[in-house]
Amino acid sequence: MRKFLFFLFFANFVLVRHAYSLDSNYDVLTVQPVAPYGLFSTFSADSLKKGKIAIALGVGKAVDTDYWRFTGQIGYGITDRLEFDVTVPYVFAWQDSVDGFQDIPLSLRYRFLDEGKYAPSIALLVGGSLHTGRSEFSTAGSIGGGIIISKRIGPVTGHANLLYFRPGSGPLTEEITLATGLDFAASNNFKIMTELYGQKSYSGSWNRLELRLGYRFVTAENLYTTVGAGTDLKNRNPEFRLFLSFSYLFPQERKEIKKIYEQEE
Repeated sequence: MRKFLFFLFFANFVLVRHAYSLDSNYDVLTVQPVAPYGLFSTFSADSLKKGKIAIALGVGKAVDTDYWRFTGQIGYGITDRLEFDVTVPYVFAWQDSVDGFQDIPLSLRYRFLDEGKYAPSIALLVGGSLHTGRSEFSTAGSIGGGIIISKRIGPVTGHANLLYFRPGSGPLTEEITLATGLDFAASNNFKIMTELYGQKSYSGSWNRLELRLGYRFVTAENLYTTVGAGTDLKNRNPEFRLFLSFSYLFPQERKEIKKIYEQEE
């Protein structure tokens, strides 16, 4: 584990190449949760169980500014409290002509306090991004972390995240993200989700306040589908955004079949 943590921090500094100027109209994709342990971009303090793996594929469409973003994600439960996540984003048709990979975000999330009768569950996150993106989408890597809080009241679970990241590019400022959200378990296989996502971007201003609504349902055993839409409440840039993702958890848990034997007298 120590070797892995060292690699996480070392890679952010060694892989930083030349600094580029990031387009101020582009919203950088930072660390992301892998469903079902999170909302759209808001993490839950809950995490994958030890040895569990989650794989997700997603697509997002931003409208005015118009572009597509495709993502591949993987999460791994190192222990019942510690989860590793990585996201590989690819941007298509930015400004109608620019395609390419973005910096790769990765994170470790550790839940140090389990939820009690009145107390929430609390987790710490450490992570950043590797400098893998083309200049239009890159911050030359980043490093940072934050705190995650979750609390369930009946069928409703609330989540709050406060995250801070420093970019690898000198001209850029730090990024601060404040995300809150609720998920309502309407049934065993269906959740309604809402999220308020605010961000002070690397360009130096609080330029995002996005409201997102959607739902997640179990399509098949261990297969989750998330559908949603968001709109920017501050600058209307993008005017709205559409989300679609599929995530699969494995290995499947074996269900024990209990046999009842009647003893003849």
